[in-house]
Amino acid sequence: MAQKENFDLEDMDNEQAVNTGEEHQMMEDHRQAPASAQDLEAVYDIPVQVSAVLGKANMQVSQLLKLGRGAVVELDRKVGEAIEIYVNNRLVARGEVVVMEDRLGVTMTEIIKSDRSS
Repeated sequence: MAQKENFDLEDMDNEQAVNTGEEHQMMEDHRQAPASAQDLEAVYDIPVQVSAVLGKANMQVSQLLKLGRGAVVELDRKVGEAIEIYVNNRLVARGEVVVMEDRLGVTMTEIIKSDRSS
């Protein structure tokens, strides 16, 4: 069965061999060439969801229903510990909370490189 997955250019006619070679070269060129700003222009307007997770807490529904205004929920993070930054539910970075005028923001301190196959 392994031989079926591997193919020889001899088994194809010349046109198929040329097209396959061109497609292979285009894929190689695409992998090697870094994307320029112009190449990325097509994706600039695509909306993404960005989430900054300060921490998490587990509780029973009965505990959740007892919460009221002013209740404090203890999170699993310590003060000063990095928060997680997700884009479309994928962890992409860690960072720190910052205050900008009267709003909260996030400064990225570490970019997470993930395996794209997962």
